[in-house]
Amino acid sequence: MKKLVIASIAALWAGASQAAAAESGSTIGFHDILFTLIILLSFVMLIVVYTLKQVVSILKHESTGLPYVYVTETRTFWERMLSLKPLSAEKSIDLGHDYDGIRELNNPIPPWFNVLFYGTIFFALVYMVVYHISDSAPLQAAEYKNELIAAEKQKEEYLKIAGNAIDENTVKLITDKALLAEAQKEYTTRCAACHGQNGEGGVGPNLTDEYWLHGGSIQDVFKTIKYGVPAKGMVPWQNAINPVKMQELASFILSLQGTQPAGGKEPQGEKYQTSSTAVSVNQTTTNMP
Repeated sequence: MKKLVIASIAALWAGASQAAAAESGSTIGFHDILFTLIILLSFVMLIVVYTLKQVVSILKHESTGLPYVYVTETRTFWERMLSLKPLSAEKSIDLGHDYDGIRELNNPIPPWFNVLFYGTIFFALVYMVVYHISDSAPLQAAEYKNELIAAEKQKEEYLKIAGNAIDENTVKLITDKALLAEAQKEYTTRCAACHGQNGEGGVGPNLTDEYWLHGGSIQDVFKTIKYGVPAKGMVPWQNAINPVKMQELASFILSLQGTQPAGGKEPQGEKYQTSSTAVSVNQTTTNMP
């Protein structure tokens, strides 16, 4: 019993110490020292409890006038784990109490129960140190936030990979208002200087009418944004804007058609007619630079 308890505690202590060292890094700090001291004190406390238990057992036997006999008969593993004693050892555990012919025996708690009980105490101490004192591991709330951050990074990586599959042949018209609102910020940052805050035109052409210099479909607008028109001063944005954002920006530009902002520049290029199959039922026909 004693060897089993000590071996279990030593194994748990070694594993917890290694885990704490791995979490905290190679530098030994105050929390590491405190963690070690608490583990050592816990180990000493368990030894003291076990010793007191043996002393109390001896005192009980002495108070009854019966000798304290340690049973040395060979027992199987399960007999030891269940604290089963042979009939020949019954006198050694008789407490001398008689209740209508029923003798009271000092049957000890099975070792497996003691190991489980002391193990829970040890686990509680280790848990307190790791999660509440040394902060070697995050609590549930912090772990949840970390998972959200990790999931957001995975989402970004996925969008990068998925975005690379979007080009002038696979681009789709976006009608989601939230995405278009984000695209409007992109437009204000990159396009408004030449095409006006509302698409009315300036150095560049008007984006709100039906006339286009390089085609007015979603594919045409995407292609123009991606490769630019260097001969007319429009830079290519393929190295500055990822394909997903480029698709949203092209969709926002097309959503400007028919808004008729003040100070709109005169039409340029050819009038673009949108085919009935080019847009969905809930979409509005739109433009391109």
